[in-house]
Amino acid sequence: MSVWEKSSTARVVPPARPRKLAKVPFVELADGRLQSVVSSGSDIGRVYVSSVAARTYAFACSTNNNRPCGGARGMFCKHIQALVGEAVLQYGAERVARYLAVDTPDGEPDAAQSLTAAMTATRPVLGDSSAAAQVFSRFLRHLAYLELAPVTAPLPEMQWFPPTRAVA
Repeated sequence: MSVWEKSSTARVVPPARPRKLAKVPFVELADGRLQSVVSSGSDIGRVYVSSVAARTYAFACSTNNNRPCGGARGMFCKHIQALVGEAVLQYGAERVARYLAVDTPDGEPDAAQSLTAAMTATRPVLGDSSAAAQVFSRFLRHLAYLELAPVTAPLPEMQWFPPTRAVA
């Protein structure tokens, strides 16, 4: 474990498996949802913000300019299927299933297909897409960090993290 990981207050969790970021550059388990930014297959300037709520599996998918996804009509669209697939790569099927409270028929989630099948079997409803702006904003914030030059000096905006595990 590196010095940074040892002194960080945020737990560093390595990805379950490496994943390519071209199709789904941002995935997170946050705010009671599995949510992501998914690149459009037809327009390089368009992305979709997709989410699935924990327990109810209510889903939402809309473009970065708040237009609804044409494929999310009563069932998971291809963007939400890509979200679940990339979340399994990033966090592992067991962690995603536990976060979303998915009960798979065999008891052990083994792949994105089994999680998606278990969620769609409950006939989830189209949810509220009002959180899309927050998710997209966090994604853009993460992109801004990629533009910074690599330095070992602390970032001023990250100074609210304590330097050690000791709490004052």
